[in-house]
Amino acid sequence: MNSANPFDEYEEEPNPQNPPRIPIPRASIEDTGLPLPTPPLLLEHRVLKALLGAWALAACSPEETAAVEDHLGGCGACADEALRLREAVGLLHPPETLDLDPALRTRVLQACLTRRPPRIPVPSWATPYDAETARLDALLQDIGDAEWHAPVRLRWFDGKEPISRRTTVAGVIAHLLTVDGLVAVTLGLEDPLETRTDTPAPTPSARTEAFWGAAHFPPTRSVRGPWREQSHNLVRTVAFAGGGSGRLPVPYGDFELPLRDSMLDRAFETWVHAGDIAEAVDYPYEPPSPRHLHAMIDLGARMLPSALAARRQAGLAAPAETPHLVPAGTPGRSLRLEIEGLGGGEWLIPLDSPGTLASPDREVAHVALDGVEFCQLAAGHVSPEEAAAGQAGDREAIRDVLFAAASLSRM
Repeated sequence: MNSANPFDEYEEEPNPQNPPRIPIPRASIEDTGLPLPTPPLLLEHRVLKALLGAWALAACSPEETAAVEDHLGGCGACADEALRLREAVGLLHPPETLDLDPALRTRVLQACLTRRPPRIPVPSWATPYDAETARLDALLQDIGDAEWHAPVRLRWFDGKEPISRRTTVAGVIAHLLTVDGLVAVTLGLEDPLETRTDTPAPTPSARTEAFWGAAHFPPTRSVRGPWREQSHNLVRTVAFAGGGSGRLPVPYGDFELPLRDSMLDRAFETWVHAGDIAEAVDYPYEPPSPRHLHAMIDLGARMLPSALAARRQAGLAAPAETPHLVPAGTPGRSLRLEIEGLGGGEWLIPLDSPGTLASPDREVAHVALDGVEFCQLAAGHVSPEEAAAGQAGDREAIRDVLFAAASLSRM
């Protein structure tokens, strides 16, 4: 042999269809720093079948999962059993509602604030408005375009009888936008009504009618943006102004409220009209948190003496008898208002004059109402005659107070 390579006679002819494999030395893989491949588990059929239950519950290790799934591709009996087990596991999980818990936002904020208090906190009297506008905005985010034109009937009590006004979901948000504008003007913010009309409209109903009347077309979902931006601006402004701003007077045309009470009033109306919208679009909606509901009920109870006096001046309530007329600041006849359930508590309501002091020694009547029901009465959604109240004592005084509570409502 004349070949330079003594092994040439043993070399095979190269085959292009089956090229020779060139093994990679193990050391070269380790040098790369990459993890070595894990060899697959080799398990008997009976073991793989026993693992099907754990596999259906996603309780297998990655290696066991890979072995089972590789086995299922070639074993029809085990594949059928695995399918039945997966369906059974699905039945173990009860169906969960897709609606968010209305209290979720409050819980998240409270958890955040316990870890890091805000640099500029929102005054406590503004937090109900902040919470109720956020809850209403979450409702609006869930409804479709067509539902913005769903009919909504606004209801209130004019002092003598129930009144209603037909509008749409978008019309309700426009109403809230314009009435919240009274607070915005007090805080030096832009009045949303000025962009629509130059007609002076001091009362909530007049402002709403002016806003609706100035529109060339019925309000659409586009009103959501300005309303939500204004609500953010109100909360931000009172936070920067501090707690002392709560004494600023907010005019409502024929009466006024200090800013702290006005923000509670706006929170109350936001919740009431959110309920109107939820009813129109068949959406579940819960009452405010007990702490916020208590603050709203307290506002209504504090406004009852003035409302009762106004009804008496208009001839709609029984006049105070001469023996009961007492100087301002002295004890007078009183009614005990007991609120049960959410936001509950007790309030003594002076009957003869807002200037007299309520006194348990001069208590002549007792009324018991559920918290939500009292708010529905104050919103004009329940008539005084239909209010399911526990009553004891002077029937005329009870009737006058229930009608005064209903007269707190307005458009």
